[in-house]
Amino acid sequence: MQATVLILGARGRFGLAAGRAFADAGWRVLGQIRPGAAVPADTRIEWLGIDLNDTPALRAAAHGAAVVVHALNPAYNHQAWRAQVAPMMDAAIAVTRALDATLMVPGNVYNFGAAMPPVLREETPQAAQTVKGQIRIAMEAQLQHAGVRGVVIRAGDFFGSGRGSWFNSVIVRAIHKGVFTYPARGDVATAWAYLPDLARTFVAVACKRAQLRPFEVFHFAGYSITAQQWLEALEPLAQDQGWIKPGAHVKRRSLPWPLLRLGAWFVPTWAALVEMRYLWRTPHTLANDKLTALIGPEPHTPLALAAQAALADLGLTVLAPPQVRTPPALA
Repeated sequence: MQATVLILGARGRFGLAAGRAFADAGWRVLGQIRPGAAVPADTRIEWLGIDLNDTPALRAAAHGAAVVVHALNPAYNHQAWRAQVAPMMDAAIAVTRALDATLMVPGNVYNFGAAMPPVLREETPQAAQTVKGQIRIAMEAQLQHAGVRGVVIRAGDFFGSGRGSWFNSVIVRAIHKGVFTYPARGDVATAWAYLPDLARTFVAVACKRAQLRPFEVFHFAGYSITAQQWLEALEPLAQDQGWIKPGAHVKRRSLPWPLLRLGAWFVPTWAALVEMRYLWRTPHTLANDKLTALIGPEPHTPLALAAQAALADLGLTVLAPPQVRTPPALA
């Protein structure tokens, strides 16, 4: 019997990546979007133009859905997070309860704070002092105590499947000019998640949901990589595209943090970015032992191929994204 998943916020980067991954694995995919919103061009997803807070309508439209994916995300500033994160989670919990389903949520490393150790495990103490970190802690607690089956999968910075991350807005913004801009020193390894791999992981965990406790947290390792490793992946692509001459190197620039700090007084998004600067100063990786014990090897695209696909997704190259898939799996 074909399983059904409801994705809340299915037009977003993660929502669309998750929808495609579930469809690849043979699930029926229902994608919730705002009424009147443009429908992405993926006919495998059944688009539901229903308000997030209209639980009865969502319940009726998604009858029989076994899994709900929370892919909702407010604008990246403190005001939006304070006002919207908890209500979004309330709405996701309400529809999950109405469907008697399992709610799956993408998490991140904000919970752990500036004193975090280099290896992050599910049980690592959460001591965030930032606005977003404290909101993330509260968000997970909200799900844990909601009385529905819940799964949080924490991951590093997203890249791939379009725009809306450090990768496109800073790091490769001028790669077509042979320029690479990085927020950290060259030797600081930080956590990254290639979205198609993370989405496939959601599918794999969803297929194992009967084995889970009512509330579970998993860590997705993805990559823990430095600026130099990024350059090693991107320079051959830059040469292939003619952005740099054969044998030449991409120019590396540092992010102008003092300028961002000054602009933070006037630009709310910059204030939010500056508050999280510690993530670029603190080497960290996510340990995925618990995840792999459940699903086996974590879906993983080699960095060079993931970088190639991510640039193609941004329209920066004419190279076709590689098709790296796990075998189809039905719940």
